[in-house]
Amino acid sequence: MSTSIDRAPTRSATRDLAQIAVFAALIVVLGLPGQISIGSAGVPITLQTLGVMLAGALLGWRKGLLSVLAVIVIGLALPVLAGGRTTLTALASPTAGFLLGWLPAVVVIGLLTALMMPRYRLIPGLLINILGGIVVIYAFGVVGMLIRTELTLTAAIAANGVFVPGDLLKAVITAVVAVQVHKARPGLIAPLRGQRPSRT
Repeated sequence: MSTSIDRAPTRSATRDLAQIAVFAALIVVLGLPGQISIGSAGVPITLQTLGVMLAGALLGWRKGLLSVLAVIVIGLALPVLAGGRTTLTALASPTAGFLLGWLPAVVVIGLLTALMMPRYRLIPGLLINILGGIVVIYAFGVVGMLIRTELTLTAAIAANGVFVPGDLLKAVITAVVAVQVHKARPGLIAPLRGQRPSRT
């Protein structure tokens, strides 16, 4: 005879899969407005990095990573990346590093967010989003540009300066949304093991 305890893991797994699917869809939808390429390096401006930041800040590193991986895998067959690109098209371009940077970015944001749980705080959350969603992604992007183009390190870094204000705005939006979501849905990201539950 089935019990509520038996059904709990199934409900949890179903909920996790649903969350992963929703955030994968969100990242895809954020790519629908397309992309704008600025400068001679042709680095695209897209909203999809906002989805990556949100996935890490709201789902944690495991589910966030699976959401991003789902988009990249789907992109092997369908043009789900901004600008109507497939994963293979993006990986063949000089800006391939930015796409690859999504993976470590969502992990960094998810892990560091879990460190401050069970209460999400705006300023630490913002700094985490900047570290993962800007510093990490840009680092991978710049390395990719150095490999695929003739740009010097200085030129590759300078080529991305124009995108920083927009990405800072995405980091702020993510932190503001995360404060509200974690307040309404406590326990969405479990604290890392060894942490004491907060009394506040």
